[in-house]
Amino acid sequence: MNIIVNDQPITLSTSMTVQQLLEHVQRSQSGTALAINQTIIPRSEWNSHQINDGDNILLFQAIAGG
Repeated sequence: MNIIVNDQPITLSTSMTVQQLLEHVQRSQSGTALAINQTIIPRSEWNSHQINDGDNILLFQAIAGG
């Protein structure tokens, strides 16, 4: 399965959930936000939302400001 994470192609040997992907790329720290194909995926769905072949994933660090 081929996906793109932050403009970098990644090949996965097995299907995985968002949470498993974040652990795979070592980005599971607090404050991480994620969009798949330009749609924000709520943290409450990370354990169940499956990554699909061709997904374009954007990971970013949420920052509080004022």
